[in-house]
Amino acid sequence: MVLYELAGADPELLFSPHCWKVRMALAHKGLTAETRPWRFTEREAIAFSGQGYVPVLVDGTEIVSDSWRISQYLDAQYPDAPPLFGGEAAIPLAAFINAWADRTLLPLIARIILLDIHDCLAPVDQAYFRASREKRFGQNLEAVVADRPAHLSALQSALSPLRDALRKAPYLSGATSAYADYCVFGMFMWARCTSPVELLEADDPIFHWRDRLLDAFGGLARSARHAAVDGVRP
Repeated sequence: MVLYELAGADPELLFSPHCWKVRMALAHKGLTAETRPWRFTEREAIAFSGQGYVPVLVDGTEIVSDSWRISQYLDAQYPDAPPLFGGEAAIPLAAFINAWADRTLLPLIARIILLDIHDCLAPVDQAYFRASREKRFGQNLEAVVADRPAHLSALQSALSPLRDALRKAPYLSGATSAYADYCVFGMFMWARCTSPVELLEADDPIFHWRDRLLDAFGGLARSARHAAVDGVRP
């Protein structure tokens, strides 16, 4: 298996929230994939996939793009490995959580970390990132992140349903983690890998959930390269 993942100037800084969903899904299934670092301006490197975004998973002759489609492929192709969804009935709920993470959490976190992401990139990618994100947000990156306290407050409000769920069970999926958890966890890894800003307080149930997932699968996520200012992150 080969997994094309978004990287910063440092090829070991793998930070895409969607790629992290797949990294956790592979680990959950007990599968390994060779990482191929990919950058925003390297569209030709994944042209074989018929589209221009990562993650892209190559499994023998199979080529699968999009984190949601990859997760479904892994469960269908490797049914004897631990399931990512726990049955057909759980898929619509996981799809809802995936959409909530993508459409609610991602833009809120972006307003906190966009400039930090920019600083992790090589110059050619910085130019692309700035132009594309400033067009998307309608203002320059510095203005997007200017009121960080307000953006952090908005994120905390949006996280309330997640916080309530995690007061009742250790994972969104219940007693053990599954793909629904990884959909949300990918957003926190996006921030952890690119920004020194801490999104959560230590007494938050979400903080402890995130800690459990950082330590999952032999500390896969905790040991990931990050761009913390002091070079150290717990």
